[in-house]
Amino acid sequence: MEVHRELGHGFLEAVYQEALALESAARQLPCKREVPLPVSYKGQVLACHYKADFIYFNEVVVETKALSKLTTIEEAQIIDYLKATGLQRALLLNFGAPRLEYKRFVLDYKE
Repeated sequence: MEVHRELGHGFLEAVYQEALALESAARQLPCKREVPLPVSYKGQVLACHYKADFIYFNEVVVETKALSKLTTIEEAQIIDYLKATGLQRALLLNFGAPRLEYKRFVLDYKE
């Protein structure tokens, strides 16, 4: 990915988010940043909510990290985001490793 190729690893997550937003705009990719994701419980929207780093094309949640290694904690976070939005697809990007790490998620609600 261009952002990792240009910046490498070692910066804070916010740096990669800003660079990814600029790159997306330059490529005219429709996305929203820091999207609040309300969580409902028994039909009631809870006061607390998640916040997705990006949502592209109103369909794909993209979460950025700057960690030395991804763990199941970050994977669980993405699954929570998909459940909160009702969306089915997400991409987890980790800019903190020497090589860009990414993981694609597809949640099937038919189960």
